Amino acid sequence: MQKTNYEVVEGDVRTAGLEVINLAWRSLRRGAGIAGGRHLPTILGLLYRPRFAMAWNVFRFCTGLRVVGSVMILVVLAVVAVSYYAVVISNYGLEVLKGGSQTAIALVVLLLFHGLLVMLLWCYFTVVLTDPGGVPSNWRPITDEEDIEAQSMPLAAGNPAAGSNLQPSGAGGAQKVRFCRKCNQFKPPRCHHCSVCGRCILKMDHHCVWVVNCVGARNYKFFLLFLLYTFLETTLVTASLLPHFIAFFSDVDDESSLPGNLATTFLGFVLNLAFALSVLGFLIMHVSLVSGNTTTIEAYEKKASTRWRFDLGRRRNFEQVFGSRKLYWILPLYAEEDLRKMQVLHGLDYPTRKWWE
Repeated sequence: MQKTNYEVVEGDVRTAGLEVINLAWRSLRRGAGIAGGRHLPTILGLLYRPRFAMAWNVFRFCTGLRVVGSVMILVVLAVVAVSYYAVVISNYGLEVLKGGSQTAIALVVLLLFHGLLVMLLWCYFTVVLTDPGGVPSNWRPITDEEDIEAQSMPLAAGNPAAGSNLQPSGAGGAQKVRFCRKCNQFKPPRCHHCSVCGRCILKMDHHCVWVVNCVGARNYKFFLLFLLYTFLETTLVTASLLPHFIAFFSDVDDESSLPGNLATTFLGFVLNLAFALSVLGFLIMHVSLVSGNTTTIEAYEKKASTRWRFDLGRRRNFEQVFGSRKLYWILPLYAEEDLRKMQVLHGLDYPTRKWWE
């Protein structure tokens, strides 16, 4: 009986299972006649071979997170609406209309609130709408043809581990050719496959449900600015609502002590305090990652080492994300010069330290 390689079958588990059964059934009928049907339970057992099970990617269910992400955009807008009502309509807007000694403070709070809110929403929708970067269909690694064949041949033999090596190996730091079995294409350095988006992302940091998008080479700066302005805005709202939150538990009566105003003040304070604390943790983590020119995935996967090939020093690491023009550091934009010169934005090649080269 001719040997059939069932282990490299990929795709939907039901379709693959039918293919295995049909191939094995025809082989049995040729070798043992109709009586071979009694071996059907053995044939079904082939479906549960360990290597075959690897062909069924359980992370395909992660595509359901796209629907969750769409809902999360509404959640973000709802939190913004509650905060706006609590700060502008329920409290500080009334202070401006009444006049008096608190008018100047109310105006400062309202100006800062609206300024940070504009920057927050600008950065947020820039992250949502910006493509993090995908691998061009015709991209090939720059290396010898023999090396490509040597690295990619195990894939044809059904070895899922080939092409899963991350970054350099060997004493000289030679870059291994990496191949994505799901996209069926070569992977540039620092590129990873996203099971939610269903494609390889250049310099992938993580898939963020809150922005319904991957955070990668081309929108990482915008994501960091979104975290920064979210922290500043939620901190401002928390601090500005704190006196009113304290008054919520007192017997002080004023014009803003309507049930609706009290409820939005209480809810706005609690929500913004929770977001400020949680975003602060993420912000500190990503500042640490930027200082070392690494990503969340790389920090998790790379082996403990005192040397990282892409660590160019703190200033250059910062410029690898935010660009060289200081005026654009606080804006979700890149200068034309940076768009032309920054290798990171192309996502296919990255500068490395001289001692590594």
